[in-house]
Amino acid sequence: MPPFDAMAAVRAAARQEQFLEVVPEEEARRRFAAAFAPRPPGTETVTLASALGRVLAEDVVAEVDVPGFDRSVVDGFAVRAADTIPAGETAPVRLRLNPEVIACGHAPALAVEPGTASLIATGGMMPRGADAVVMVEHAEPEEDDGGNRIVLRRPVAPGAHVGGAGSDIARGETVLRRGRVLTSRELGMLAAVGRAEVVVLRRPRVAVLSTGDELVAPGAAPRPAGVYDSNGAIVAAAVAEAGGEALPLGIVPDDEAALERALAEALAAADLVVLSGGTSKGAGDLCYRVVSRLGRIVVHGVALKPGKPLCLAVADGRPLIVLPGFPTSAVFTFHGFVAPLIRAMAGLAETGAETVEARLAVRLGSELGRTEYAMVSLVQGEAGLAAYPLAKGSGAVTAFSLADGFVAVPALAEAVEAGARVTVTLIGRGVRPADLVVIGSHCVGLDRIAGLLAERGIAAKVLNVGSLGGLAAARRGECDLAPMHLLDPRTGEYNRPLLPEGVALIPGWRRMQGIVFRRGDARFEGRDAEAAVAAALADPVCLMVNRNAGSGTRVLIDGLLKGARPPGFLNQPKSHNAVAAAVAQGRADWGVAIATVARAYGLGFIPLAEEHYDFAVPVARLERAPVRAFREVLTAAPTREALTALGFSPSS
Repeated sequence: MPPFDAMAAVRAAARQEQFLEVVPEEEARRRFAAAFAPRPPGTETVTLASALGRVLAEDVVAEVDVPGFDRSVVDGFAVRAADTIPAGETAPVRLRLNPEVIACGHAPALAVEPGTASLIATGGMMPRGADAVVMVEHAEPEEDDGGNRIVLRRPVAPGAHVGGAGSDIARGETVLRRGRVLTSRELGMLAAVGRAEVVVLRRPRVAVLSTGDELVAPGAAPRPAGVYDSNGAIVAAAVAEAGGEALPLGIVPDDEAALERALAEALAAADLVVLSGGTSKGAGDLCYRVVSRLGRIVVHGVALKPGKPLCLAVADGRPLIVLPGFPTSAVFTFHGFVAPLIRAMAGLAETGAETVEARLAVRLGSELGRTEYAMVSLVQGEAGLAAYPLAKGSGAVTAFSLADGFVAVPALAEAVEAGARVTVTLIGRGVRPADLVVIGSHCVGLDRIAGLLAERGIAAKVLNVGSLGGLAAARRGECDLAPMHLLDPRTGEYNRPLLPEGVALIPGWRRMQGIVFRRGDARFEGRDAEAAVAAALADPVCLMVNRNAGSGTRVLIDGLLKGARPPGFLNQPKSHNAVAAAVAQGRADWGVAIATVARAYGLGFIPLAEEHYDFAVPVARLERAPVRAFREVLTAAPTREALTALGFSPSS
């Protein structure tokens, strides 16, 4: 060991004075932010099994419907709802059972003809002709010489206990956006749409070193004046907690050449380097000299206790941070300065509170006898936070993903009324108020615009509750935009005549509606709409799929049929995707949907009319910056080109 040179030590300490300049915490953050802008280091493709906790690098668009077909949500009997209308306690209806049991995973082989029913399990595919399911406990078995029958003493409505194709996730829908942290809920969504792999942001690789002649590796024999290196283990674990990938590089002695080699190797292997020990003013401190040769020291000394000797530097375009050697100081400064940097580089955000108080936006019904937990999404309204229960059933995979939290309905309560104050338990993350709240009807064009807004740093919360639900939210001042496509039957005009007082309209785009059919069907192929409908009505086995009453499409269909009620009239799903799925799968022969959906399913299409997809907006919110940004994006040339590519006609 070389002899101790006291004067050299004094000179070294004096030279360090130029680096140890204590600055306020905010000044230190400002300087470091100016010197290094954190960004993700790249992307990689991982399997779902490896994706937990990772951050999405690109939007995920569903290539399938979930469910992919109309299915029963209970054990029971698939029936034609019209057959059950006369049923009552004193005048029961008897239906002949078809000789098949429709189990999950097996396509039905027999159609449900008038006066018949098919036994169906929960999750079973609805057979042709059936538009409702009778719960098994509401039917009585009966046998006679003609075979098995069921006896019904109460009617069922069309669509009862049926989950429509695409009712949870619609083909073409953006189910997850880039930047989303993948939890078990998101992984369920990815699996539900058939994804086995996903593109995620690469975790920042963080080299972790400790320096000091006094340090001993855990597990080694202790020695005089030695201390076990706890900082290496603490920092490596904290790196993983913050979303990084730790590269533990061990202990470096107090040797200038060895330290320079170790730091140079760390900078070559990692995106960020963290060294603990050797920041204080003293004879044994070598770090500042080595770091100053490898890069630029931005801050050496912060007005913190503990943590004053923190050193922040940048070398080869990478952050190089030297933490104090004392464990308490090292941990404090790591969480104050390094953890936020790692999270930013990993694409992660901080979490928030555990519970919040909110007003329930709509009535929430419940079943007596059981405590019920309902998923809700939170929006900021004029009267404070409003909780919107998510209209997803027990078979849905999206409820958890879309929810901000949940509310509990007590076992003895039949409902919680709209306007009631509720406590929302947050799910894993804090409520970050969205810049733009959009409540109403869904469209893949809206997904595209939300993505363009995200590129501007504007976060949009989109709740798909339908046109009427969105219009009600706009009237209550709970949203910035309410997308809608409602035809006023009195005037024949879309949307504008239906606006309540205090709500304006931003024109959106046109979506061509038309008759969809399987290609090659002579009843439709090559015909205009009038001839095609006439051919369909003339064929008693030509089965239609209708739309729900109150929808703009239903108004169009009613005008097309002119009072006729062809087979399938009472089959009334609530989306264009469900109509297209029924036709494509042969459960119906024709229906009315938009052209974009027809193309997605490979169906024939006969144009009928353009519907207007516009945006209702409370007048008081017209000049909000996010609303102005939406209008700018909506009318921008790239957006119009994107909408045109999707098959829409932007409003002039």
